[in-house]
Amino acid sequence: MDGTIIYPIAIVIILLLAVIVLYNGLVRKRNNVESAWANIDVQLKRRFDLIPNLVETVKAYAKHEKETFEMITELRTSFRNASSPKEIEKIDNQMNRAVKRLFAVAESYPELKASQNFMMLQESLAGTENRIAYSRNNYNHSVMSYNTAIQTIPGVWIAKPMGFKPKDFFEAEDTEVHNPVRVNLD
Repeated sequence: MDGTIIYPIAIVIILLLAVIVLYNGLVRKRNNVESAWANIDVQLKRRFDLIPNLVETVKAYAKHEKETFEMITELRTSFRNASSPKEIEKIDNQMNRAVKRLFAVAESYPELKASQNFMMLQESLAGTENRIAYSRNNYNHSVMSYNTAIQTIPGVWIAKPMGFKPKDFFEAEDTEVHNPVRVNLD
């Protein structure tokens, strides 16, 4: 065989290998995004499971705060039925406001704040909030890496024809950015 056949075949093989490497890299990044989202979902489920126990503890002391309790129950149901990251993000932001209200109610009851059960639930919720913050950060980092890979050369040449689409970041509401959830463990 002479060089006129070998060189074009070698170039085609090199190009094919480059496409395979790029494609696999994009798939890996997309899977990292999905894995990071699953971690957020797990932590949010943990939080949504902890909050009813907290509500029941506060309910025993504050029977007249029915509106806050009902809102939290509705949000838990909405969370279970949510199907997209944007829906879950919206419900999460609403739950953050509801938890703030719940803790404001608890502040009115010194005997509740001294309750061992309430204190343990507060500590669990604080730990969960930290894990959620870490998971959000990890997810957003994965989304940034993935979106950059599918929007820059040479990834864009593979991403568009293969149907890779940009992912949304998990964003906090403006009020959350300026007024983070505070859990008082006094």
